[in-house]
Amino acid sequence: MNKTLQNDLFIRAAFGHQTERPPVWMMRQAGRYMPEYWEIKNKYTFLEMCKTPEIAADVTMLPVDLLDIDAAILFSDILVTPEAMGGDLSFEQGVGPRFSNPVRSWEDAEKLNAQSVDRLQYVADA
Repeated sequence: MNKTLQNDLFIRAAFGHQTERPPVWMMRQAGRYMPEYWEIKNKYTFLEMCKTPEIAADVTMLPVDLLDIDAAILFSDILVTPEAMGGDLSFEQGVGPRFSNPVRSWEDAEKLNAQSVDRLQYVADA
C-alpha cells in the first residue's frame, strides 16, 4: 500500500506550525466496534496481522477513513520487539500473550539479541 499523504495537519502541528484547527489523533482505534476489522481478524492471527505490512496498514487506515481523523498509530504490538530479540511469542486464546522463554534472570536477558532491528522491518514497511 502506497498512499499519498492527503492530510498533513498533524505533521504541521507537530512541527509547531499554526494550523486551521487542532488535529485529531486517536490511539487503539481499530477494534471490536468495526465489522471491517473483524473480517480481517477472522482471516489472520494477531501476529500475522502485525507482521504483514499490507494488513497492518489496512487495519491502521480503517478508522482513519471511517472517522475522518488526522492521524493514527500504526497497528502493531509492543511485544513484537522482544520477539525480534529472540523471545518465543504466542497469543493463546483466552489467555493472551505468552513467551515460552520468559526473561527471569540476567542470564536470560543476556541471551536476547539487542541488535535485531532488521527483524522488525515489517513494522517500517507497514
